[in-house]
Amino acid sequence: MINLRKITEENFIDAFHLKLAPEQERFVSHPIRSLAQAYVYREQCQPFGIYEGDTMVGYVMVVYDYDIPEYDIWHMMIDISNQRQGYGGAALERVLEYIKAKPFGASNRIALTCNRDNIQALKLYKSRGFTETGTVDEDEIELSLMMQ
Repeated sequence: MINLRKITEENFIDAFHLKLAPEQERFVSHPIRSLAQAYVYREQCQPFGIYEGDTMVGYVMVVYDYDIPEYDIWHMMIDISNQRQGYGGAALERVLEYIKAKPFGASNRIALTCNRDNIQALKLYKSRGFTETGTVDEDEIELSLMMQ
């Protein structure tokens, strides 16, 4: 069963070892960059390892934007060796459950961006109710979801 575990000093090196297929590397920042951002935004974000049992199979970060306010999902990725096993969908469900608890503050809006060429990720997000907002930044499309 897929679960999320906070990135800590005990598991951050495991996140460094996650890999994407070479053709996917333009779609998602590597966890090393993401963890640097997590340090900068530490008052408003939580990085997670995505786990199957005791094995980290992916990474994701939840950020709270106090200015809007909204929750953002950043840098979600599943290691190349664990793709196409349903882990991405299960991880997204765990992320949405985490956000429903409103750990940083009140907001019913969740946003993320996705490379327009990342067909699999777009299909996943849309299958969970995310819709395109019309905001585009270079090759990234913004999607959002309103939660109860």
